[in-house]
Amino acid sequence: MITDEQLSAEGLELRNHGQVLLIACGALAREILALTKANGWTHMDLQCLPAIFHNAPEKITPAVKAMIERSHAKYAEIFVVYADCGTGGQLQRLCDDMGVSMIAGPHCYSFFEGNAGFEAREELTCFYLTDFLVRQFDAFFWRPMGLDRHPELLDMYFGNYTTLVYQAQIQDQALEAKAEECARRMGLTYQYRFTSYGDLAVALTSLAD
Repeated sequence: MITDEQLSAEGLELRNHGQVLLIACGALAREILALTKANGWTHMDLQCLPAIFHNAPEKITPAVKAMIERSHAKYAEIFVVYADCGTGGQLQRLCDDMGVSMIAGPHCYSFFEGNAGFEAREELTCFYLTDFLVRQFDAFFWRPMGLDRHPELLDMYFGNYTTLVYQAQIQDQALEAKAEECARRMGLTYQYRFTSYGDLAVALTSLAD
């Protein structure tokens, strides 16, 4: 059984001798596995980096580079399932230099909603959570920011936000309730959006043609 804790700290490696390797963030593992299972994409292998790199984006590009170098001779195609994710364009430059494609968008919040629609909203005061980040809210935000010990820091971190937007990939009442509780703890207005898999599904479908 794959746990969120494993995906956060260790990542994931699933090799079925496919022709396409997906190098992804551990926070996307469940969504990618759901899509590959639903569509019968047995030609895709999945290698996930630790999701906690979400909090240290400087680690993403060198880790992806090492995976590409280690795997390029074994696959007909490699696809990077990361958006820019705080790398400041470094990940895109790496992929261009190494002849590897990656999913478009600044971050997963954008491609889950659909990059065009997300950009059009121009939401500058929204804090976003996905299914994975709702489940891992304390581990990714609350404790690393010290809010469990110093709640007085709340306004310093989130004072410029007005709304927590939960972008749901699956419909789950327990996750909805937890996301609403996260908004309450942060002192933000709560908004729910069912995005499903957005441009992630589009990108992976293109690899199946």
